[in-house]
Amino acid sequence: MLKKCMGDTSLIIPIEDIGIKDSLSYEEIPVQILDRQVRKLRTKEVASFKVLWKNHFVEEDTWEAEEDVKKRYPHLFEPRETPDQGTNSLLSTS
Repeated sequence: MLKKCMGDTSLIIPIEDIGIKDSLSYEEIPVQILDRQVRKLRTKEVASFKVLWKNHFVEEDTWEAEEDVKKRYPHLFEPRETPDQGTNSLLSTS
């Protein structure tokens, strides 16, 4: 049995505000490198990374060639500052 539903018009988003291209596509953005492996072939070794993509679940990660990832996404290899680096006045006991 169907019930009548009253929609909230304040939740409607205008089409102009959505950034969808004419081809209905979007750019995949890597978020994090999860793993690294080196496969040994007969004459060479091939290194690859397991990459987690934005808007995907962990189960949908992919293996990408190390050379390609380093060329296209150098920001993934920049050192990040961790919260425990430096001084924090709230955590100091002196």
